[in-house]
Amino acid sequence: MGVKVQERKGMVRYLTFGLLTLLFTISMAVTACERQSADTNQRVVEDASAAYERGDYATAYRLIKPLAEKGYAKAQYNLGVMYHKGEGITQDYAEALKWYRKAAEQGLAIAQYNLGFMVHKGEDVPQDYNEALKWYRKAAEQGFAGAQYNLGVMVHKGDGITQDYSEAVKWYQQAAEQGHADAQYNLGAMYGTGQGVPQDNVLAYMWLNLAASRFPASEGEKRGMVILNGEIIASKMTPEQIAEAERLAREWMPKKEGK
Repeated sequence: MGVKVQERKGMVRYLTFGLLTLLFTISMAVTACERQSADTNQRVVEDASAAYERGDYATAYRLIKPLAEKGYAKAQYNLGVMYHKGEGITQDYAEALKWYRKAAEQGLAIAQYNLGFMVHKGEDVPQDYNEALKWYRKAAEQGFAGAQYNLGVMVHKGDGITQDYSEAVKWYQQAAEQGHADAQYNLGAMYGTGQGVPQDNVLAYMWLNLAASRFPASEGEKRGMVILNGEIIASKMTPEQIAEAERLAREWMPKKEGK
């Protein structure tokens, strides 16, 4: 970025809430008293994961369902994924929601996020912003970047909650620091417009640079939007400010792997 363009009014609209996370997880947290049985269950989960990865969904389902019924959160989440995607079984959003909820109630962040997403979007279930906020917040407080970003968008837009730009910035910041590209874009846009934070072109350009570098070729439209906004910001900056923003972007490191 850095190409100067004619100044435009405002910034392109911030990005909407992020995508559902549909990953087959295999790790399981255990307590000492559960160690022996958990080791056996872990092997079953790993076997189910291997079957899933090679496309043997029937075997994955056969292995994972008994563990889910026993109450293992990761197995419940994985069963939810299979129902959600209709892999090896008939697609059933109500069943997916049921198993996500069981795992979410045990504190599994990725399940909390997916549950929040389904009721946020109203994906073949009643749309419920309050429920979405509840589960996004639980996952966000555990550091789940996707939930932090989606919670930021809901607060930013005032969906089911009082609009609060400062709180939106807080959640965008936490997700952006993990490398979440959409959050980096929205955070940059807010620094550019001074929504919820003091207006700061250097920080705006830094975050927009980082976002542009993280969007893959498959998301060319998003990347183009970010680059356009970077050019708008750059047109208002001195060469020294641009150099400073680019230095900050080069030196930036994610706090931990984003999700």
